[in-house]
Formats: sequence, C-alpha cells, structure tokens
Amino acid sequence: MSKHALVVWGGWDGHTPKQSVDRFIPFLEANGFAVTVSNDLASYADAALMARQDLILQCVTMSKISGEQFKGLSEAVKAGCGLAGWHGGLCDSFRENTEYQWMTGGQWVAHPGNCIAYDVHISNPFDAVTDGLSDFRMPKTEQYYLHVDPGNTVLATTRFTGEHAAETRDVVMPVVWKKKWGKGRVFYNALGHTFADFDVPECRIMTERGLLWAAR
Repeated sequence: MSKHALVVWGGWDGHTPKQSVDRFIPFLEANGFAVTVSNDLASYADAALMARQDLILQCVTMSKISGEQFKGLSEAVKAGCGLAGWHGGLCDSFRENTEYQWMTGGQWVAHPGNCIAYDVHISNPFDAVTDGLSDFRMPKTEQYYLHVDPGNTVLATTRFTGEHAAETRDVVMPVVWKKKWGKGRVFYNALGHTFADFDVPECRIMTERGLLWAAR
C-alpha cells in the first residue's frame, strides 16, 4: 500500500516555493508515496484529506494561518503524520502563531549579510539523516539566525563570524534538526533559500533523508 504525502507550497515567491517542492516530488513518488500538491492552506482544515497523510511537506513563507487550519495541521502531526520542510518555508511561515513555532522547533529572526557563502558542520554524524556526510560549504545563500527550541535534536550547525553583525560573532547556530510533536516527527533544514541550494549534494541528501525519517 502506498504512503500518502501532502505537499503544500505558497507565500513569498522569492523563496521559489513551487520550484523547490518540485525538486522532491519525484523523490517521494520513487519512494512509494502518493503525492497530493496544494497551493492552499485550506487543505489543513480538510479532516478527511489530513487523516490519509503520512507526511506533510510544507514550503510556505511569510503567510497567515487560520485557527482552524493550524488545528488541522497540529492534530494531524500529533496523531503521527510527519512534518518536514526547509528555510522560511517551515520556520518563517506564520510569525503570529507561536504554537506553530513550538511545533516546528524554531523561528527565523535574521540573515546577516543576506546571501553569503558559509560553512555547515555535521554535528551529529551518527544519525541516519547525516550518516556518511562531511562538513560542506554553501555558496551565496542566507545564513539563518533563528530562535530555536532547546529540545530539538540538532544534526548540523553553522558558526557566525560576526562580519555582518557583531552580535553574532562565534555564535553556533543549528542548521538541521529533528523533533517530536505528539506522535509525529518533525524535520527541518534551514538551508533551501531557493531551489538552487539543493544543487549542493549534502543539502539535498539531508532533506531527502529527513523526509523519509519524518514520515509515519
């Protein structure tokens, strides 16, 4: 029997949401998922649709979610459906909803220097998401400064140099993490500013593995 994945995209076009999720839909289908794609947060309030899902992949930035929509999403994850995403598509989605931020494990607050090159450190090389991967460099993308849940299981980090904001000097910031929300698994990758970030093999591989890990 196929698993089911709901892919929801939208919000700010600068994060190339449709092009980004399109990078992973063939991967999900190749791994046995029947994929439903939606450009409408109303999908979260469709109880019958949500009850069928084993995974929700979301890429929606700087948007608003209604109480009914958030309830449908949160309850589905708490019941065991996985939730996964990247960059602002998961952790800068609904700035006014603090419970959503608790569920996802963090919230974007800044990206000093805008698009810059920086290093990513694999801090937990023994996890299935990071197994076999080494530290790598991201070319010209946003280095996210986030407010982060200390309960997250952190898999990769980055160190801020302070060059673009003195307050960040030598701050070690989580880049990739996973956590639980009720019975559901949540995976997040702070990389993925645009679809081009996934041309970096480590960025793509961690995201693919994170999707499979999060799924019910």
